Amino acid sequence: MTEPTSYRVDKRIKSDAHAIFAELGLKPSQAINLFLRQVVLHGGIPFDLKAKQPNAVTVAAMMELEHPEDLKSYQTFSELKKDLDG
Repeated sequence: MTEPTSYRVDKRIKSDAHAIFAELGLKPSQAINLFLRQVVLHGGIPFDLKAKQPNAVTVAAMMELEHPEDLKSYQTFSELKKDLDG
């Protein structure tokens, strides 16, 4: 048994995906059903989701956290502001 469903998707992504489905001989609804079946089969997204790699500033901040004893702390916001202002 099927039921109608609607999703909002990016227009360009939809167009590009539909072109690939056509090359594979699939209707969009068939491709979406394949994806949903794989989600159920795997108990989650059927491929790795990877976050964007952190930039240099983020990496530096993460490295600082490895040695919290070296981090400067402040008792008040005024102390922090004074230090930032130089």
